[in-house]
Amino acid sequence: MPTILPLLLIAAIVAAMPGALRAQPTADEKAVIAIADSALAAISRGDAVAFTNLMVPEAMLYPTSTRDGVTIYRARTREAQRAANLSGVVERGFAPMARVSGGVAMVWMPYDLYVNGNWSHCGADVFTLVKSAGMWRIASMAWSAEQPPVCEKHPAGPPPRP
Repeated sequence: MPTILPLLLIAAIVAAMPGALRAQPTADEKAVIAIADSALAAISRGDAVAFTNLMVPEAMLYPTSTRDGVTIYRARTREAQRAANLSGVVERGFAPMARVSGGVAMVWMPYDLYVNGNWSHCGADVFTLVKSAGMWRIASMAWSAEQPPVCEKHPAGPPPRP
């Protein structure tokens, strides 16, 4: 009997971690991560129109930052973001995690950001997506802007200089 106790304990731990041991992401998880990747690629190309074309018309963005222990956020519409100057910005995400339930999904992706080749900040992007006409689109995006050690820089190191 004593030899079965560790096996039962391991089984209980594994059962308490739904999805944690799933080796391969689902097709929908891959699809929403691809949208998040496409958003960061558009930002890095300086293409605000391509970035906002990935969104539903009513999309909202919520940049946050913490200074001296105080976190603030701003709210920005899709149209305001479309007019933003993204020139010189390189934003790189890594290690994305996705969750999907029916027509709603979430992608959490750590990122780092450089402006004109210089380090700016890192944080996490959180995309909320909805399925519309069979396609995933960004409904909202929120992100933190921090400095290490609160967040991590991209594991590949700095991007190549422009």
